[in-house]
Amino acid sequence: MSAPTRPFLVVYIVWHPAFEQGRELARHLFEHYRREHYGNVAGGAGLSVLYRFEADASTGVPIAIDLNEGDTTAVVVLFDEHFAGDAAYMGWLKQVEQSCDEAGLSARVFPVAMDASLVRVGIEEQGTRWDKWDGLEQGAKQQKLTSDLTYQFSRMLRTYLEGLKRPQDDEEALQSYLKKVQIFLSHSKRDNDGQRIAKAIRAALFENGGLSSFFDVIDIPTGIKFSRALLAQVRVSAVVAIHTDSFSSREWCRREIIEAKIHNVPLVVANCISDVDERGFPYMGNVPVVRMDPIAVDRIDFVVGRLLDEVLKDFLWRCRVLLAGDGAVFLPRPPELISLAGLAQHADAAVTLVYPDPPIGSEEQRLFELIAPRVVLRSLTEWIAQSGLKP
Repeated sequence: MSAPTRPFLVVYIVWHPAFEQGRELARHLFEHYRREHYGNVAGGAGLSVLYRFEADASTGVPIAIDLNEGDTTAVVVLFDEHFAGDAAYMGWLKQVEQSCDEAGLSARVFPVAMDASLVRVGIEEQGTRWDKWDGLEQGAKQQKLTSDLTYQFSRMLRTYLEGLKRPQDDEEALQSYLKKVQIFLSHSKRDNDGQRIAKAIRAALFENGGLSSFFDVIDIPTGIKFSRALLAQVRVSAVVAIHTDSFSSREWCRREIIEAKIHNVPLVVANCISDVDERGFPYMGNVPVVRMDPIAVDRIDFVVGRLLDEVLKDFLWRCRVLLAGDGAVFLPRPPELISLAGLAQHADAAVTLVYPDPPIGSEEQRLFELIAPRVVLRSLTEWIAQSGLKP
């Protein structure tokens, strides 16, 4: 069993010291993956992000990457002409690639082609093609880079998760168990905005070849009972709630959100209110909310980026829970009163709800004590300490 206090995912950012953009891009990635929303699954401080760029005086290359730092390792290489032209750095990278290959499911190298040199040197791993993003401003490129890497990390972790469930299977056999991550676009057809925005998000996903091979925007097949199929799909999907003016007034929109919350699926709200929401639906909180102008629909990349963040968080949490063992009910986000709806099978017994760090506030804790005194709330770190688990 993994040590409960060990970082689950360690991200290394690698670049050549002569690459001028290296430090700026590395800092951007550091700040993104160290943010609070990743801290919720990684112990309150975000993912572990480490740099490798400066040469050690005794070897002429960066210090070695220790794949035992965490349960899984992602090595992001910002690859440019300086890296390609330095024989010592190229030799070092080859050793890293070999170590990752030997580690199997738990470690991957993710090259980022800053220029055409990645293609020229014949790096085997398929790289993120920064050099092809002509016409985009620097901020847009950085947003695209983080989304692409988050997508790649999610692909790695979902394979690793299947490996934990089926340790007897090799990597090739595990591929048969992998399916696309389904996206459910919850929207109202009553106003002019909901369906139009849903179609725009769908189009954006399928125009990006990588995401369309990872995500599947689901449809209800002809001949299937609508109500049964709809709620069944929500339970196994990552959900984008397109919150337009009429969303909260529609019964099926509300049912979809409640179903998503009860089954703890990744959920992002795209706030597309153009005038007023007559009745703010209370169960749309406790998840990321991205503001998007309903007319311009100009922040689809941010909505998709946050959805990818939530999908990655979900994989991280499920892997961590599988390694942590039994003894409690695990929630992938901070508990709220609707979390109690999933505890029907524990109605006659005390139950402990374990959720990602950090601990919730005392005011929320008191509300649970008032409504459900037999339910004990613990953050993951608190539960580990109480359970006496040892690293």
